[in-house]
Amino acid sequence: MKKDIHPDYHEITVVMTDGTSYTTRSTYGKPGDTLRLDIDPKSHPAWTGGSQQLVDRGGRLSRFQKKFSGLGIKK
Repeated sequence: MKKDIHPDYHEITVVMTDGTSYTTRSTYGKPGDTLRLDIDPKSHPAWTGGSQQLVDRGGRLSRFQKKFSGLGIKK
């Protein structure tokens, strides 16, 4: 490996949205810095499976549903 081209890899503290924290190694900031998260796996709907809403703008969703309502498994 070439010398002096890699960023400094050091320990930082990560604080989650609920206040819990852990120590990890990163290139973020300086040694001993604190990274406070705005979004984390405990609160973001992508991980928690939160409610999802489809917004019908200009009737696109209703046109799609009407056009493809006959497709699918036939009973």
